[in-house]
Amino acid sequence: MAINARRNRQLLETSAPLLLPGEQVELTSLASVGTVSVRKQALTAIVVGILTLGMVMATVRPRAVYVVLTNQRILFFDGNRGGKPGALLMNIARPYVTATSAKKAFLGLKTVTHLSIEGQEGTLKVDFPVQTRADGHVFAGALPVTR
Repeated sequence: MAINARRNRQLLETSAPLLLPGEQVELTSLASVGTVSVRKQALTAIVVGILTLGMVMATVRPRAVYVVLTNQRILFFDGNRGGKPGALLMNIARPYVTATSAKKAFLGLKTVTHLSIEGQEGTLKVDFPVQTRADGHVFAGALPVTR
């Protein structure tokens, strides 16, 4: 199951002015980008637990983004917690990106791939949640494989 038709239309309307002549959209989806360290998660939970006397539990998670994969670029838009697509966050040319094969994560409920960008150290984790996990395989399959 992909994002709903209304969100897809909004995402296409948001990305349309940014497309280059001849550029075509191949995939639109919702994903989380980045990682949050265990240390940061633990510190946040402890501080919030102490300040609220254990009445509230807080979690920290990677940023939700809308992904637009075109034949020339990958565009990441602010996910606004699943709401209307926001501002453009990243714009990466496809020739400079490779991806690991998509793998299941968290009991098979999510699909995860890691992007390697030419000239950058490390990788960018892209995590497709349960409702868009099938898109993770399409996304990773559309990019060259990281060696």
